[in-house]
Amino acid sequence: MAVKLIFRAAVTLLVITVLLTGGLILYLTITEYRPQDVMPVQILGKQNRPVDLRDELTITTFNTGYAALERDADFFMDGGTMSRGLSEGRVEQNLAKITALLQSLGSDFYLLQEVDENATRSYGINQREQMAKALPDYVSSFAVNYQVGWVPIPVLQPMGRVLSGLQTLSRYTVHEATRFSLPSTASWPIRLGHLKRCLLESRIPVNGGRELVIAHVHLEAFDSGGSLRSEQLAFIEDYARAEVAKGNYVVLGGDWNHLLAANPQEVRARFSATWPSWLQLLPEGFLAEFQWAYDEEVPSVRDLAAPYDPQHTFTCTIDGFLVSPNVEILEVYGHDLGFEFSDHNPVTLRFKLRGDEAVQEDEQPDEPVEELEELEEQ
Repeated sequence: MAVKLIFRAAVTLLVITVLLTGGLILYLTITEYRPQDVMPVQILGKQNRPVDLRDELTITTFNTGYAALERDADFFMDGGTMSRGLSEGRVEQNLAKITALLQSLGSDFYLLQEVDENATRSYGINQREQMAKALPDYVSSFAVNYQVGWVPIPVLQPMGRVLSGLQTLSRYTVHEATRFSLPSTASWPIRLGHLKRCLLESRIPVNGGRELVIAHVHLEAFDSGGSLRSEQLAFIEDYARAEVAKGNYVVLGGDWNHLLAANPQEVRARFSATWPSWLQLLPEGFLAEFQWAYDEEVPSVRDLAAPYDPQHTFTCTIDGFLVSPNVEILEVYGHDLGFEFSDHNPVTLRFKLRGDEAVQEDEQPDEPVEELEELEEQ
């Protein structure tokens, strides 16, 4: 009798589990976020002024870690256990520190990744709205890259509901903002719980008729072997070259999830024992005519297998900018915050747009030594 009861209980539990799992998959399939390849994005705030070629500009990229991945946190996808902020109060404190930092930096543009609008992991706090309110002199655009009704893992404390994305803030007029879908996980049902990666474009008028095109990116992190990242980079390469061909100024910035280093192979060899599985190297020759701007001395990201330990946690630089040849890099620097309220440190670029004459001067080939000697003799 006891055996029959145990058997019935086990069957009942199995049936309930199958029904719940099936019901969840059906719900996620029906409610799946299916963005178009190209979508206009709403621009909120008071438009200010176009960029002048004489202006010195600053732009800061910062993966905010949804104000939850502070120094005491880990993350289950990186080998830790956590899927949510330590508490609602801690998330609110971290968000307040992030907004205060942005106010103090005073950059002309901000590229913010992992900004939650309504997510269980950050206790439903509308971070997008709070960021925009904290910077009332900026126009704001927001592109969703993660919208799932319920992420059921980890089992004991599932990540839950997620609505998150990229937020771009600008002191200058943005006359058009667009979301471009990047290649993402396509297999069903795995894609139901995954991000739908994107590029958030801001088109800013420049006196003289051209545009400053800011392309805000956050590339894939957990694709085995980096196959999706390769496809995403190929899209970005075509996109950036098409904008340069139009005569525009291009700044690509954000979280690349690739090592940014002068000698990446050397770095990989040095840290082979602790190299995290999510970190990839950029392909050789990627947008070779463009210029990288990052700070290798101040690491921009830490590994999330455990809470931050300055003596043992793996750190490196994956956040920065790639700019077209007609953009002059004046200075780039990371902000060492000790990963206090995010698993990333922000990076700031100071730059200037170059006129045709300056670009042409740089493109002039050096005169051969023989010709210079002949001129000296004359």
